Amino acid sequence: MQRILAVWARYAGYAGLASLSRNYVLQAVSGKTFDAVWVDGGALVSRGLVEDLKKIAGKVVNYNLDDPYGNRDANYWRQYLNAIPAYDLIVVVREENVQEARQLHAKKVLHVFRAADEVAHAPRVLTEKEKAKWGSEILFVGTAFPERGPFFAELIRLGVPISIYGGRWQRLKEWKTIEGHWKGPGLEDAYTYSTAILAAKACLGLLSSENRDLHTQRSMEIPALGGVFCAQRTSEHLALYREDQEAVFWDSPEECANKCSALLRDDAWRESVAHKGHERYLTNGWTNMKVAEKILTAAFE
Repeated sequence: MQRILAVWARYAGYAGLASLSRNYVLQAVSGKTFDAVWVDGGALVSRGLVEDLKKIAGKVVNYNLDDPYGNRDANYWRQYLNAIPAYDLIVVVREENVQEARQLHAKKVLHVFRAADEVAHAPRVLTEKEKAKWGSEILFVGTAFPERGPFFAELIRLGVPISIYGGRWQRLKEWKTIEGHWKGPGLEDAYTYSTAILAAKACLGLLSSENRDLHTQRSMEIPALGGVFCAQRTSEHLALYREDQEAVFWDSPEECANKCSALLRDDAWRESVAHKGHERYLTNGWTNMKVAEKILTAAFE
């Protein structure tokens, strides 16, 4: 059933279900008024529902971390794209999305970076039991995409001691090579996810080319926790952190393997990158509460 729903969402754009969602929400808020309504994502939120919400709220804003304007997800974002003109503010995390939202007649668009959570991603001291259970050399937490199979197969060939958590890895043609390094499904629980990052010597940050990412949640969460962030070199990563001082960047599996080996050999450098990266994250200020403040301020300006 879950797979059928996923296919329906992807290719039919939640046809039919959006109206049920609209009725459910309107019943839940019946008789109430709000200063603002915050729609997170919005794949199931129709234009009609946004217009209904505007009757009982001062502002209706949408915050979307995904890339609804790209081609990766077929019709999944149909409801969202149709509703764009009805929102008072559209918030995006990709520079190109700003113009794309305007072309769809968005009233107002705000571009922000992603954020980490002040509580879930706060540094803490691990117990010896947690270190023993979750400790790893080089960690990657994320879903398998086709381009990640060859990348990780090459890292493994180059001798990188990688540990992988995430879904869909068994579907990759490189699975036999990767299988011994796969430790389990995605770490959905925030505490477990944070524990795994804290217990790793360094954490990889990969992007989704189809999602046009130049940074991801990991770009904030790993330094927020005090982990060593070792990621693909992009203009946004270079703007967020000083290379080889606050984070470590690479362009190829070979460069990534070399950087990982250097980090594992040099405890002092690794600890310095972790400390300085955390300090830079705090200076950058991309936390959930600060981002929420930016968004609500922009909505009411």
